[in-house]
Amino acid sequence: MKSPKAEHPANLHASLLHRLGLAIADGTLAPNSILRLDELEAQHSVSRSVVREAARVLCSMGMLESRRRLGTVVQEEDCWNLYDPQVIRWRLASSGRLDQLRALNELRGAIEPQAARLAAHRISLDAGSDLVSQAARLWAAGQAGNHEQFLLLDIDFHAAVLKASGNPMFSQLHNLVTEVLTGRTEHGLMPHLPHHEALQLHVDVASAIQRGEAEAAHAAMSRIVEQSTEEMGDIWSRNYEDS
Repeated sequence: MKSPKAEHPANLHASLLHRLGLAIADGTLAPNSILRLDELEAQHSVSRSVVREAARVLCSMGMLESRRRLGTVVQEEDCWNLYDPQVIRWRLASSGRLDQLRALNELRGAIEPQAARLAAHRISLDAGSDLVSQAARLWAAGQAGNHEQFLLLDIDFHAAVLKASGNPMFSQLHNLVTEVLTGRTEHGLMPHLPHHEALQLHVDVASAIQRGEAEAAHAAMSRIVEQSTEEMGDIWSRNYEDS
């Protein structure tokens, strides 16, 4: 009889990293508490090297800090790299999910409308046509209730607008927007079918950018972000606060 295969060290590392990151994000591991590496070894049945590697990664994210004579200390949220996609995912999986989504949407509201405005000035003719086509495909997927396809197209649409702004710093924020859109879907904070207004607003953004109408593009994108925040609050109230 064959003995069961030992789990690959990379899988053990990823699993421990996720558990510790989520525990810190959720407050189960409270700020300023001290982690004992030997205790983590025993608790999670992993080797010291796996524990050290997980701690190293969390230190690089600002969630832990190694201090002489004290040990490995859990850091306050202000120290975390809040733009790191993994940190965003852990915060979205925590009890503070709605606050995290609101904070991310507030950041989107400061960036994406300006990106749309810039895109209206800077986008090429071909990229403008492609953006209008993307909006049409997004509309079709939303109307058909194809949630998986809608999410992928929505992510691509917002990434395209950020890129079309011509500002590489805006463009690199597409990962943040991806986590917001994915998190809303994964945690049940999206309507069963996209609202007609939301679909139309994406068309309005694309059309305004293609026509070079900067203020119209800015206004339509602002409304997309506002509506997203409103929808999340409404769904949260119905599903959680009233239960």
